[in-house]
Amino acid sequence: METIISIDRDKAPSEQHEPVIMNRWHPDIPMAKYVTPEEPFRVECMDWTGGQMKNDDSANDVRDVDLDPCHHLSGPIGVRGAEPGDLLEVDILDIGPFEDTAWGYTGIWRKDKAWGFLDDYFEKTAKCIWDFNGIWATSRHIPHLRFAGLTHPGIIGCLPSRELLDEWNRREADLIQNGPEHDTPLALPPEPRGVMLGKMSGSDLEAAGKEAARTIPPRENGGNCDIKNLCRGSKCFLPVYVKDAGLAVGDLHFSQGDGEITFCGAIEMPGWIKLNVRLIKDGCNKYGVHQSMFQPGPVDPDYSEFLVFEGISVDEDTGKQHYLDVTLAYKRACRNAIYYLSKFGYTGEQIYTMISCAPIEGHISSVVDIPNACVALQIPTSMFDFDIRPNADGPVRQVEPSDLAFTT
Repeated sequence: METIISIDRDKAPSEQHEPVIMNRWHPDIPMAKYVTPEEPFRVECMDWTGGQMKNDDSANDVRDVDLDPCHHLSGPIGVRGAEPGDLLEVDILDIGPFEDTAWGYTGIWRKDKAWGFLDDYFEKTAKCIWDFNGIWATSRHIPHLRFAGLTHPGIIGCLPSRELLDEWNRREADLIQNGPEHDTPLALPPEPRGVMLGKMSGSDLEAAGKEAARTIPPRENGGNCDIKNLCRGSKCFLPVYVKDAGLAVGDLHFSQGDGEITFCGAIEMPGWIKLNVRLIKDGCNKYGVHQSMFQPGPVDPDYSEFLVFEGISVDEDTGKQHYLDVTLAYKRACRNAIYYLSKFGYTGEQIYTMISCAPIEGHISSVVDIPNACVALQIPTSMFDFDIRPNADGPVRQVEPSDLAFTT
């Protein structure tokens, strides 16, 4: 299988031997490489920060990371014969870390640097390093834990049309201008600093950088969906908006829980992905597709027993009742899990990281039983080398406080 995009992990994204890295969405990015449908190919990817993180016991790199250039994606890849209105079917044949860098990381940022689902409660910068052994992940920073990863691309999508890019910028600018007051950003407008658009350079790059869309949110083209089950054997059905499609992929995750709640909440890694593409001509019109669709693969860790934490839409801090607020309910479920697992000696940061990057299941259980939405956070019990289930004897502390337990 041909590797159509290769990267040098010893070099910065801007110093690669070929201009195959992009970190924004824009319709005019030149195709880095071309593929023919039904001819499988391999793509190498940087981690989402472009190699800014180190395998050590310091969180200084998390604290000092430059987020403006992120994410660093491989592409765009032109698909011969693709036209606007087609549906691009992408098979994820295989995916994994590089053999000589069998490790990844998860991070927590202070609210003034980035954001996270529970950033009001976790104000320390932190980093957790994970070691890979085949499908298994363990960490020196979170003991007594071992789980099988569902390795997947956090980002996969096609280039937007000019009309779609303008719509993204219009609606997100309106949200920034007129949205509710909030102590973290409501959206991220175009940011020319650090922009990389593959082969584009000079005045074209300067002009495009002022309007190119950031890669942080998922949108109609797919993008940063962070669907943990999009692993080996999965299919992506991506709307085509420009000639040749412009497929881009990156932000590879060894594992992730539903929600990726710490923001950098998956086990982030550089790695490779093997893909095959097909074209469903006029597929968007035939099937009424207005946004990307996905078919998860048959690969899934065999976890059959879970401890389930319920969350409802009542603000725990103020006691205020909210109406069917699913986001608040999921926060409550996460916090309930943190309270519980802390009884075994884990720190809040360790548990916050754990439920963000382990294969935790998050389910919306009910959105009709007014006034409370009900959300379930399901933690596989066999991830731990001790029994986390309640019993008459009470919890037994398994983890002793240690500077090595979690890096802050």
